[in-house]
Amino acid sequence: MTSTNNNLKTCNKGHTYYKNSECPTCPRCGQERKPENGFLALLSAPARRALENNGIVSLQKLSIYSEREILKFHGMGPASLPKLRSALKEEGLSFIE
Repeated sequence: MTSTNNNLKTCNKGHTYYKNSECPTCPRCGQERKPENGFLALLSAPARRALENNGIVSLQKLSIYSEREILKFHGMGPASLPKLRSALKEEGLSFIE
């Protein structure tokens, strides 16, 4: 899987992987950290990290943000919004307007 565009990297846990960007995230560590349940388990790794890096690990915390604010987080894309809306709705919550 090597190419001239990929750089061999090693994470803190010793996993080696190739990346063509400066992103330091190890794919193997990311997979190991993926929650098995809850709303964060519904999201892609970049979207999940975007919320976690902003201290959003509960639906209650998510509900104090607007969709526009969430989309400004690095790693969060519009494809995640329907999943987040649905998870909020199941708990009787919503994004602020």
